[in-house]
Amino acid sequence: MNVSKTARTIFDSEIIWDAHSGFMPDPAADLNNLKIWRDAGIDYLSIDVGFDLLPWEQTVRTLANFRHWVLSNPQHYTLVSSVAEIRKAKAEGKLAITFDIEGMNALDGRIEMVEFYHQLGVRQILFAYNRNNLAGGGCHDVETGLTAFGREVIDEMNRLGMFVDVTHTGYRTSMEAMEYSNRPVIFSHSNPKALCGHGRNITDDQIKACARTGGIVAIVGLNRFLGEGRTDSERLADHIEYLADLIGPRHVGIGLDYAFPVDVEGIDSVIADNPQFWPKDQYPEGATSYSAPGQMLELAEVLLRRGQTERAVRDIMGGNFMRLATEIWK
Repeated sequence: MNVSKTARTIFDSEIIWDAHSGFMPDPAADLNNLKIWRDAGIDYLSIDVGFDLLPWEQTVRTLANFRHWVLSNPQHYTLVSSVAEIRKAKAEGKLAITFDIEGMNALDGRIEMVEFYHQLGVRQILFAYNRNNLAGGGCHDVETGLTAFGREVIDEMNRLGMFVDVTHTGYRTSMEAMEYSNRPVIFSHSNPKALCGHGRNITDDQIKACARTGGIVAIVGLNRFLGEGRTDSERLADHIEYLADLIGPRHVGIGLDYAFPVDVEGIDSVIADNPQFWPKDQYPEGATSYSAPGQMLELAEVLLRRGQTERAVRDIMGGNFMRLATEIWK
């Protein structure tokens, strides 16, 4: 696809924000693959360092390893804690990085772990990863809603200045968390159920509730959640336009959840031994495919050609998250 001068100008001047990586959070991951995002012109990436299926100790090990690697490669990457540092990284041609955790099992039931992770560069934590935990319910479980511990965690995240993230979270817990938080809440990588009925996707009620908090719904680029077996930019644009029509483009972002292969010994058996996290009726046989970071420029062009304004495309590609980070991060 030919790319217009407007699309290239957006990439040159806007912070292009990817709200979540999808590769396995394990020290075995070759972070030289972060070049994929740099080469795609992406300026900021939140890197997953753990999820609820893994023991909390592995999250700490992975975070220590990833943090050390980023700090050891300052010529291309920088660990950031503010929007000013993100802008500085772009000006220097570097990829700005923070970390995220998928689910609150990583807290080990201890509220002080929230601040511990924040100090090490974590800027968003999901409530759950598909299954229930001490904080609330997952999207593939019979949930009980937001717990007292979950409310404590929200209070602490609000105090510290972190994104409260309800991706992978059950309907009731997500709605209660969005009602309880006194700061905007995000879905860092979720798609509308109206376009793809997967159990991991979210309803119009959840989408509207997120917007009411002042938050952002960021689309995810997996074929299972996009529908029709597709990962092309036109399909990504379908989901973006649905959200923009429903809640306005100022509440829409991108969290591709893109994964490169990680050679982790035994991970296949771990997944096979825990089918409750990925129910067979929701995750039938067949490969998962991903929208690639390299599609982001093309996606901007598709949105422009469909009639989205330059301002709307700037917001969707990163401006909205920059605005929210300015408001929330401390």
